[in-house]
Amino acid sequence: MSEVHVEDHSSWIKTPQQLIVVVLLAFLIPVFGIVMIASFATGGLKVDSKNSDASAAAVAERLKPVGTVVIGEVPSPAAGAQPAGASPAVKSASGEPVKTAAAGGPGAGKKLYDTVCMACHAAGIAGAPKTGDKAAWKPRIATGKEALYNSALHGKNAMPPKGGSSAADADVKAAVDYMVSQAK
Repeated sequence: MSEVHVEDHSSWIKTPQQLIVVVLLAFLIPVFGIVMIASFATGGLKVDSKNSDASAAAVAERLKPVGTVVIGEVPSPAAGAQPAGASPAVKSASGEPVKTAAAGGPGAGKKLYDTVCMACHAAGIAGAPKTGDKAAWKPRIATGKEALYNSALHGKNAMPPKGGSSAADADVKAAVDYMVSQAK
């Protein structure tokens, strides 16, 4: 019969001290590598706590929500928030006040449409008739302008009153007139 030849295997690790060194290096080398890559990727960025961009107020401003959802009555503004006799400002999607023409003034309807109404009526979201879609607007126009004004001012289906804005009634009516003019 033939003889089976078995080779002796030898290891580089011969003592317990060598084993400990190998295990430690197997852990430390990847950790140092990850730290070096992270440092290289961030460019060694340091945060200066005295910088105005790092203040708590600046961070809170950057992290604030884009908007809020109000279901039901719109809360009244705080006392002194608006001068007496001033019409409420129209708010854009980002919550910033948008300057509009004087209530019912020229261009007020288009400006309100561009800042508030377009969000739904440009794409037909939630059943809103698309601006310029004659077939969708025809039955609505047939009900009369007062019915359209009433729907816009008081809300209808998914549309909140005044489209969710705080615009003056005259501006909302001007926006309705603008949308109707686009459907004729």
